[in-house]
Amino acid sequence: MRDRSPDLVAAVLGEPARLLQLGLPEWDLLVRQARSADLLARIAALLDKRALLGRVPAGPRAALNAAQILASAQQDEVRREVAHVSNALRSLSVPVVLLKGAAYLMAGLPSALGRTFTDVDVLVPRGRLAEVEAALMLAGWAMTPHSEYDQSYYRTWMHELPPMQHVRRQTILDVHHAILPGTARLKPESSRLFSAAQPIPGLAGVHVLASADMVLHSMSHLFHNDDLSHGLRDLSDIDLLLRHFGTNAGFWEQLVERAKDLDLLRPLYYGMHQAQRVLRTPVPAVTLQSSRTFAAPWPLRSAMDWLWSHALRPPHPSTAGPLSAISSFALYVRAHWLRMPPALLARHLLIKAAARH
Repeated sequence: MRDRSPDLVAAVLGEPARLLQLGLPEWDLLVRQARSADLLARIAALLDKRALLGRVPAGPRAALNAAQILASAQQDEVRREVAHVSNALRSLSVPVVLLKGAAYLMAGLPSALGRTFTDVDVLVPRGRLAEVEAALMLAGWAMTPHSEYDQSYYRTWMHELPPMQHVRRQTILDVHHAILPGTARLKPESSRLFSAAQPIPGLAGVHVLASADMVLHSMSHLFHNDDLSHGLRDLSDIDLLLRHFGTNAGFWEQLVERAKDLDLLRPLYYGMHQAQRVLRTPVPAVTLQSSRTFAAPWPLRSAMDWLWSHALRPPHPSTAGPLSAISSFALYVRAHWLRMPPALLARHLLIKAAARH
């Protein structure tokens, strides 16, 4: 049984100055791990911010610079795409809330540092969903190909429409009406998110979530997700959000109270605990200790710590241990279990299994 290589990405995200102690073989491994986790540009940005990029050896520095150029181009594209969405929906006077990466970018948050993108996520009121979809289609977005069952599944059970792709620009837009499916065990009310959302100056009708809500959405997204290929990147987002907002007076108390209001105490526990464990996020000791009351009972809590310790790594062969596949499958099953009641889940899995044959 071989030993896995160390997770250099998490180590340097938690303490960027450690990069200056790496030899060339370690740099080579770090670049490969970070690229697999979509975090190479973030590492470059963190070094650049600390005026340390010039001290990196030439070979890895070239890879870091290339990653920065790509991330910058993607961010410019997202800014343009947000403006297109704003223009397409302006006549509806509907509140549009940016989620995840697009929100970090447009709000100018540190979590946008080196952030890469595959799509833009927005949240709109469920009662306006049909109007929004029609307006977006008139502006050039079309539904990506899905089976009749998948279309029905999205529209009946999920918290979002099937992904939409612009016919000319080929950009992907995910339109949500909630941050978790209506069939999920946890049920944060979207109306509470809209009522606290903050407008983005210069973009009519476009908002971002309030600071505590933004953190809680990032946590609920990561710790309910069945695809953890970007798990470490999402945890890095949480780390940077907590480091930024955590300096505001009363933030930690507000975060806990808001998690109670939105029924998101368990994701809050996982988010704070794993960010502190993996990335050394400075969570106040009293807050971290009190959050244990939101955790699962001891045997399950210990098992989940083991599963997350495997999942929150770069998806690179060097960090995969002999039990990584088991932990990934277990978290995949858990995500579906949290998303749907047993009867609906069994029906869904049977239909999807039949479709493969």
